[in-house]
Amino acid sequence: MADTICYTRIRLYKYRLEDAYEYKTEWTGRPASIDDGWVVLEGDGTLKLKKRYAWDGPSGPTIDTKNFMRGSLVHDALYQLMRAEKLEQTDRKYADQVIRRICRKDGMSAIRAAYVYGALRAFAGGQPSRARSLRRFAHHSGVSRTRGGGKSVVDRGNRFG
Repeated sequence: MADTICYTRIRLYKYRLEDAYEYKTEWTGRPASIDDGWVVLEGDGTLKLKKRYAWDGPSGPTIDTKNFMRGSLVHDALYQLMRAEKLEQTDRKYADQVIRRICRKDGMSAIRAAYVYGALRAFAGGQPSRARSLRRFAHHSGVSRTRGGGKSVVDRGNRFG
């Protein structure tokens, strides 16, 4: 599984995957895969995000840095499964730990990663779900790129933060 993602900055949501992406979670032993159409969590713990999956990037009072993008992608996908009631709300803590782990691996400072994790634990649990029609529009429409758009590739070798 790659430690890189290729994405484009878009309107409505902020980012869209240009290639499918997989991340190996520690959620294993499920009898069947969980699939909401864009996000699949296999029984072996592999999280699969389909090409053109859109997400809003890092949330809160923060800056979208390269060492935050992959973590925000996986975290948003896991929260999407929780909002769709395909994962339990009790899985939230693990999803919050995953973002911290990925961000640290991608070069985020320990202090910033701890701040992100603390903010998620304190504030992210009550996020309202977005309208399904909005998500469908973001994925299927020809959303135009914003100024400064274009493809960005993030890899764990970059050191930002």
